Amino acid sequence: MGLLKFIAVGAAIGYGINYITKKGPDGRSILDDITDDAPEWFDKAKKFAEEKVEQVVTASQPKGGYTETL
Repeated sequence: MGLLKFIAVGAAIGYGINYITKKGPDGRSILDDITDDAPEWFDKAKKFAEEKVEQVVTASQPKGGYTETL
């Protein structure tokens, strides 16, 4: 049973790699599109992280935006 599972997982991985590297009608693959958009995604993630860190710093300071209601 373990060998059959190993074969099935290997076939799925092979098919997935083939699918994302296959060239489309425009001559580009899914992997090409992902690698071209990666710097933009990195910049968005970095900006999001900076905003969240700033919110945490503001909330952790005394009287810094966190109000407790009783």
